[in-house]
Amino acid sequence: MIRLHMKFSELFYTIQGEGRFIGVPSVFFRTSYCNLRCIWCDTPYTSWTPEDKDITVAEAVKEIARFGCGHVVITGGEPFIQANELTRLCQELNRRGHHITVETAATVFAPIAADLISMSPKLRNSNPALDNRFFKRHERGRICPDVIRQFLHRYECQVKFVVDCPEDLEEIKTLQAEIPIPTEAIVLMPQGVTSDELRPKQEWLVEICKEGGYRYSPRVHVDIWGSKRGV
Repeated sequence: MIRLHMKFSELFYTIQGEGRFIGVPSVFFRTSYCNLRCIWCDTPYTSWTPEDKDITVAEAVKEIARFGCGHVVITGGEPFIQANELTRLCQELNRRGHHITVETAATVFAPIAADLISMSPKLRNSNPALDNRFFKRHERGRICPDVIRQFLHRYECQVKFVVDCPEDLEEIKTLQAEIPIPTEAIVLMPQGVTSDELRPKQEWLVEICKEGGYRYSPRVHVDIWGSKRGV
């Protein structure tokens, strides 16, 4: 295997806390560095202040294998900005029979071996403050319709939206009509990094899901561990 190095922040064994495979024991491989700067980012050590650790693809595969777990989630940061390394990692994991979920903001496309692409396009509620030096770059790059279309066309997908207030639904509907995104693929999650932040948003967000036919997802890892890393 060619010694490709990836930037990463952590690798750990836990349960999937969101979306279609919620509750499923999974190994998480979290890449470092991101091309966006969400104001509410819950992993700032991969974006605002990215950790600069290296691991080879071969080492990552070996570390993942030692847990003896079928499900692997590659997340970030933004995994697709390391496209060559991500491609090789997915090839090796696929060859070993793992179920592979790749979590992405859907701003960069690359063909990879994956069983589920978990897209999370960023709504306006993710924008940094207007006077922040990252505002224009984030606002300009947070939604890439062509990338979302490519993923939807080529892969099994879920499209997760982080919802902060009921008014966010109008932006979701606009995107759904423009791209278009199948209703059954859309997952809505409340924005928050603590249980206290999530709790008041859950009830009205469930009602929105019932009205629109969307899937609601809790954020189990936040409810159990809060903002603790490596769980």
